[in-house]
Amino acid sequence: MLHHVSVGTNDVARARAFYDPLMALLGYRSLRDHPHSLDYGVTDVVFSVETPVDGAPASAGNGVHICFVAADRGAVDGFHRLALELGGTDAGPPGVRPQYDDHYYGAFVRDPDGNKIEAVTFSAR
Repeated sequence: MLHHVSVGTNDVARARAFYDPLMALLGYRSLRDHPHSLDYGVTDVVFSVETPVDGAPASAGNGVHICFVAADRGAVDGFHRLALELGGTDAGPPGVRPQYDDHYYGAFVRDPDGNKIEAVTFSAR
């Protein structure tokens, strides 16, 4: 249904330092690296970070977040921990979110530009 999702950045180098290790932890790799964008995926681009094409500053959308599938709860924990080490901010620590599903285990962070991202697994362990 979706081809890819993009979020904005005001500093591609800072975004690269944040997203390269975080995406690698989730099994994605950099597929294309342009001066104004970073493109991640496995074989096709599924997530990109880019400067806005209209030249205006990037800003995070209220109520918008991007969720990545994690292999297990340890990967969700690692995603949260690594994101904070890389300059992200906590937007919801790792934990079960029973309001979504009995096995919904997720963690939320904001990247250095304020974009909200999440890692989730439905693994019971």
